[in-house]
Amino acid sequence: MKVDIISPENVIYSGEALLVSVPGTKGSFEIMNNHAAIISSLSKGQIKVKSKDAEEKFFDINGGLVECSNNKINILVN
Repeated sequence: MKVDIISPENVIYSGEALLVSVPGTKGSFEIMNNHAAIISSLSKGQIKVKSKDAEEKFFDINGGLVECSNNKINILVN
């Protein structure tokens, strides 16, 4: 999956991932390959991106939005 994490100032992360975990406002959830299309608001918390080589990266956020469609994930953060 292609993942982009974007803040108003810059692109925080852009790359391929096997799994993305986000802090949804109704609870955390994970997005994997071929996930159903979704748009959700995000609360303060941590995004986890697990890359194809099993490396995990973590990003602290204060909220935002996530959109997933056709194995492309866009995350807009504060």
